[in-house]
Amino acid sequence: MNLTDRAKHLCRHYAADYLLMTLGAAVYALSVSFFTAPNKIAPGGITGLATMLNHLITIPIGTTALLLNIPLLIWGAVESGRRFIIRTIVATALVSVLIDMFALFNIAYHGDKIIAAIFGGILSGAGLGLIFLRGGSTGGTDIIARNLNRRFPYLSIGSIVLLSDAVVVALSAIVYGSLENALYAVIAIFTSSKLIDAVVFGLSRDNGKLMIIITALPDDVTAELTGRVNRGVTVLSAQGGYSHLPKGVILCAVRPHDAYRVNTAVITADPTAFIITTTATAISGLGFST
Repeated sequence: MNLTDRAKHLCRHYAADYLLMTLGAAVYALSVSFFTAPNKIAPGGITGLATMLNHLITIPIGTTALLLNIPLLIWGAVESGRRFIIRTIVATALVSVLIDMFALFNIAYHGDKIIAAIFGGILSGAGLGLIFLRGGSTGGTDIIARNLNRRFPYLSIGSIVLLSDAVVVALSAIVYGSLENALYAVIAIFTSSKLIDAVVFGLSRDNGKLMIIITALPDDVTAELTGRVNRGVTVLSAQGGYSHLPKGVILCAVRPHDAYRVNTAVITADPTAFIITTTATAISGLGFST
C-alpha cells in the first residue's frame, strides 16, 4: 500500500469515526431531552448534575454540562494525550449542543417514569456505545476515572464511574425531594450500561479481549501500542505460510472499551496488519482481575 492509498484509507476511517460519533451524540442527546430530564431523572455523571442544576435554576442542560466539562477536559488533555482528548472534545461539544437544540422543540415524554427511565437508558446506552465504539468519550466521569486509574491502578475505571454515578443519584434524591426519582435513575443507568456493552461488544460479559495482531512491521506496531495507547504487548516471531516472509505476532490483552483504540493504533502503524479479536474468559495479572 503506497502513501496515497494509505492516506485515503485513513481519511475514510476517520470520516466514519466522526460520522458515527455524531450519530451517537444525537441519540444520547435525545435520551436526555426527551426522556430523562423532563421526568426529573438524573442519569449520573456530569449530565446528571447539569439536569439537576436545570431543575433548580433553569439553565440549559447542554451548556451547563459543557461548562462543567471544561476543567475536566483540560485535565484530560494533560493526562491522556492529544488523540483521546480531541475525540472527547468533539463528542462533548456535539452532545451539549444537541441537548440544548432538541430542548427547543419542547417535545418530551411525560408519562410513566419507568418507561422514561428504560427508554432513556436505551437511547443513552446506544448513543454512548456508538461514541465509545469509535474511540470517543463524553468527558465527565470518564476522564476522572481514566486519570485516577492512571495514577492509582488498583482503582478500576468501572468502580470509579460507579461511585461517581452513585453520588449523583443520591444527590438527585435530595434535589428532587423524592427517593423514587433516584431509583428511576438507577434503572436508566443500568439499562444504559447494558446497551453500551451490546453496541460495543455484542452481549459479551467477559473480563476482556485478546487481540492477536499479525504484521510485517512489528516494531512500528509495538511502538504505537506501548507509546500512544500505553498497552503492554508480547511479540512472537513467525513466518508467513504462503509468502515465507518474516512476520511478527503481537499479543495484547485489553479491556473491552480499549479494543477499538488498539485497533486504530495498529491500522495507523500498519494498514495491512491482520487483526484477530477474541473474547478472553478471564485475564489475571497487572491491571486485570479474574
